[in-house]
Amino acid sequence: MKSESFHIALFIPCYVDQFYPKVGIATLELLEKLGCKVTFPPGQTCCGQPLANAGYMRDTIGTTQHFIELFKDFDYVVAPSGSCVLHVKEHSPIIPGMEKEQAELHHKVFELTEFITDVLKIEKLEGSFPHRVGFHSSCHGQRGLRLSSSSELNQTPFNKARRLLENLKGLEWVELSRTDECCGFGGTFAVTEEALSVQMGKDRLGDHLEHQTEIVTGGDMSCIMHLQGIATRNKQPLKFLHIAEILNQAIS
Repeated sequence: MKSESFHIALFIPCYVDQFYPKVGIATLELLEKLGCKVTFPPGQTCCGQPLANAGYMRDTIGTTQHFIELFKDFDYVVAPSGSCVLHVKEHSPIIPGMEKEQAELHHKVFELTEFITDVLKIEKLEGSFPHRVGFHSSCHGQRGLRLSSSSELNQTPFNKARRLLENLKGLEWVELSRTDECCGFGGTFAVTEEALSVQMGKDRLGDHLEHQTEIVTGGDMSCIMHLQGIATRNKQPLKFLHIAEILNQAIS
């Protein structure tokens, strides 16, 4: 099936919709530039991840059922968030009577870079982005969805986002000392363990600053939001963009 025949639903996380709508727009524009037919279902709500992570799994049954009903008829569902995609695919509760639809949907939900590399089979994007870019590998995307290799495993290194970024003209990929360390956000962890969360974020930013990163990017705006907040408060000379924004700018 060619990309133009795919009917793709855009799944936009709550915090992106409310605080970073440009990321959602960049995702839409990028997919359309790659030849995809994209629809944004207006009835979508929170996927339920914040409640589930806080221990209230039973309260996510309604949001999970709604998600299935809203997205089940699309060929693919794509989101600019590894965290939300992992929740939908692996951590949402089983809905009685909808087991078949739910199982089928789980195989159709993809994080953005995963969709581009694994479904569209795009190995190289033509474009230009002349900046030094440091990539933050978010925990759920890396260790849950396997979007990149983990240093604790004996495996050949890989990074799906890097495959898309490093071929852009002028882009310098920044090699960090600790490539897969948590930023400390962790959703409600940043609230319940504020001091530890902030220190972890400072450590990640220190790695980027030490290696002269100009722009910090990643696949989860929640982690970028956390790091950007710390950098702003400490007046650190770093810029922050979601990978969808970089790719969309680069190939425009």
